[in-house]
Amino acid sequence: MPLLERLQASKYVDQIFISNGSTLSLEKKIEGLIESSPIDFLKDHWQNNNKLIFLGSIGAVVRLISPFVRSKENDPAILVMDSKAKNVITLLGGHKQGGDKFASELAAALEAEVICTSDSSTERRIPLDCFGEGWGWKRGGGDVDWRKLMISQSKEQKNIVFQSKGSKLWQKLKGCSNFSFLEKNDPISYEKITLYIGQENSNICSWYPSSIIIGIGCERNTDEKLIKRAINESFSENGLSLLSIACIATIDKKNDEIGLLNLSKKNEWPIYFFSALELSKVKVPTPSNVVLKEMGTPSVAEAAAISQGAESGRLIQEKQIHYAKEDEFGAVTIALVELDKPFAPHKGELHLIGSGPGKLEMLTSDSRQVLARCAAWIGYGPYLNYLEAIRRHDQVRIDSELTFEKDRCQHALDLAKQGVKVALISSGDSGIYGMAGLALELWLNERVDSRPLFQVHPGISSFQMAAAKLGAPFMHDFCSISLSDLLTPWNQIEKRIKSAAIGDFVLAIFNPKSIKRYWQLKKTVDLLLEFRKPSTPVAIARQLGRPEESIELHTLETLPFDQVDMLTILVIGNSQSVIKNNKFLTPRGYLSN
Repeated sequence: MPLLERLQASKYVDQIFISNGSTLSLEKKIEGLIESSPIDFLKDHWQNNNKLIFLGSIGAVVRLISPFVRSKENDPAILVMDSKAKNVITLLGGHKQGGDKFASELAAALEAEVICTSDSSTERRIPLDCFGEGWGWKRGGGDVDWRKLMISQSKEQKNIVFQSKGSKLWQKLKGCSNFSFLEKNDPISYEKITLYIGQENSNICSWYPSSIIIGIGCERNTDEKLIKRAINESFSENGLSLLSIACIATIDKKNDEIGLLNLSKKNEWPIYFFSALELSKVKVPTPSNVVLKEMGTPSVAEAAAISQGAESGRLIQEKQIHYAKEDEFGAVTIALVELDKPFAPHKGELHLIGSGPGKLEMLTSDSRQVLARCAAWIGYGPYLNYLEAIRRHDQVRIDSELTFEKDRCQHALDLAKQGVKVALISSGDSGIYGMAGLALELWLNERVDSRPLFQVHPGISSFQMAAAKLGAPFMHDFCSISLSDLLTPWNQIEKRIKSAAIGDFVLAIFNPKSIKRYWQLKKTVDLLLEFRKPSTPVAIARQLGRPEESIELHTLETLPFDQVDMLTILVIGNSQSVIKNNKFLTPRGYLSN
């Protein structure tokens, strides 16, 4: 019952079923609990897009599902967990149905052990038949071809990959050591390629990044069938796969066009709308006075596609008009724009992770499960090192230098806009002097309909770790101040220090001293001594949560400046703070009441 309640409270479970007459249902009712016979449950939910979690014996589950098992293409993902959530096992659908990744996320959320027995997991190979989903790509090619490819990979045969679109960061993974990556001009026949990643139609195993924008203009009430045929014909003529469609772009006057909206919804193609004024400013190859008179702009299809692809697009098909046939109604104009970089923000995710002070034990379960979800991890190299032990072989690590914060955030956002699930990692808490603020600013600068999912996940800050190690220094009002004047003028920092001193706040001092910034700490102490006693307690906490951790207790008067650096956080007490038995205490006044 406790496990069922945890699962219900998580974001991973939509419905909970138990067997008819189970003693669990008599113990305590869970809201939304559904009683069913196992056979009826399986008949209703054995679909290839489902993920089913069974709690109990793996042997019992095997006997239960055996009559329903057909093929890896049609079976759902089946996960088995013991009642104490010690293990999460992928039984079926580990690759195509996403069972292995789902098990990793679930195990991270429940602090369980994940057990995957697939060849790619045990041999640390890239799961070619499912890895593209984490990058926002769609899978194409026949199931037979994919089976052959995975068999050849398990036999360690050479696989030849040609990629013309999408991020190539995955190619640097160790699991790709047995691949041969072709460039455009390599002298090799197309028939020898075993995996294709691009936008052109292919009859082999393929992944399709979202790289084609469809510009559409149409007569009022043009039916869905005609629009679909027009798109199919345009893509066929250009040798493009429909799986490479990024979105539809059109004029805002079409925001109630039923045929267009239905087609968009069925195929999960986002629609982007532009005003006539916006479109009228776009230079197009085939403007029309008729369209200008009717719509207030000389172009709809071309101008909308060009506008949506303004960052990295080029027009590859000028407008083509398709007229209705006998069983159709209306007329539709199609233009195509090709993007240099994929565009799929509706699939992308940007997660701001606070990794804590350094020890994996200090990483929150929320952060663990998101890290398990993301295809790419971006952060300052030493911070990524602390998490390396839990990075899977199919997750890309992107190291950044310490002073390139804006580049790091922009890179992460760009990848997320392409449809990639990205973890942007800070030490401590990303919302406290971390990457969350800058990343959010960049995200807010994007058009609302071009923003990927943005989530901040809390971490344990160094000042919290310092407080736990010291005793209870922050039991009364406190504040944190960074002495770095790279982004904040020193006169403003000085004003905050004085205000904190006057207000008798306990202080957490971040970035107290560096090689180039050596005088600010002395100035801070001098300012505080104007309002506080020389005997005020000060703690030097350095490299918290790491093997080099050290903590020393001093006073404002005896603080050794030469022992302080950028890896240090200082805790400075208020007028009530004391040190007793090597513990730092700021009393709240409970014992005096």
